[in-house]
Amino acid sequence: MLILAPQKQPITQSISGQGCRCHTVYSMPMNATVERFLQYLRYERNLSWRTVVTYRGNLVQWEEYMTVAGRPLDVISVTAADIRQWLVSRSAQGDGPATLRLKLQALRSLYRYLLRCGEVAVNPAAQVELAKLPKPLPKFVRDKTVDAVLDADLDQDDFAQVRDRLVVMLFYETGIRLSELIGLQDVAVDVDKRELKVRGKRDKDRIVPFGDELAQSITRYRLLRAAVPVECGNLLVTAKGRPLYPSLVYHVVHDSLARAGATGKLSPHVLRHTFASVMLNGGAQLNSVKELLGHESLAATQVYTHVTLSELQHNYELAHPRALKKGG
Repeated sequence: MLILAPQKQPITQSISGQGCRCHTVYSMPMNATVERFLQYLRYERNLSWRTVVTYRGNLVQWEEYMTVAGRPLDVISVTAADIRQWLVSRSAQGDGPATLRLKLQALRSLYRYLLRCGEVAVNPAAQVELAKLPKPLPKFVRDKTVDAVLDADLDQDDFAQVRDRLVVMLFYETGIRLSELIGLQDVAVDVDKRELKVRGKRDKDRIVPFGDELAQSITRYRLLRAAVPVECGNLLVTAKGRPLYPSLVYHVVHDSLARAGATGKLSPHVLRHTFASVMLNGGAQLNSVKELLGHESLAATQVYTHVTLSELQHNYELAHPRALKKGG
């Protein structure tokens, strides 16, 4: 039997993040067992508030369906057929395959937890299978496009311009996640050693090296930041000294790449994909890229090998005179 920590605050409707506040539309009180599971995710598994609220939203929908179906939610008596019917109803309401998979995953996690606690004998959600989703290759930005962003004219005395350039450079040259960049502490960035300490998913720390150009950009930014009334220990701040927030960072990346002529999805995560592709194309070992990205398994990193092979084939077809020649 799993021994839980003392009761923490309920997983409520709203969550606060660094520089943002997010709200859900769910107000229904949770089943006590489900609420305890959410507490486990947040305080034992140490998952983020955003992730836990996503789980909560899916489980609230499930609880509402089971209640409407004619009986209050009894977690222990739920069958695989109940879960299939719920997913069919969600599909009829417009939920796509990826969304349905997330909902099923929430139930599988709940019942795995209950199995560990000895409260159920089987996991009914594990008996439900969904069609496998196609795995699209990660999107990335061409090297010349990023070069155009980083080599563009810049007012070295303008705080916002210098900071925004640094944001793009950090994503492209270190491959860190959006949440990692926002939470990056000033003391964790050592320009002398050319390395930064990143706190990744589940509060796991890793060291990421960087080059001279990024070190110079950080130093220049810090000089300008000295005139800003900083209210936190973050490396990157707004003009008012507060931590950056996701929408601001997204617009910085999107607008910077768009001005350089890039099209399609232009997000911080695309720059993370670009970093991984550039490293592998440059000869970095797959396991080294895995460590730099903070992936838990090599499988998560291997998808980038398909990107590099796809790019290699594209370049071959463009360069070789007979690559696209049709047979006679």
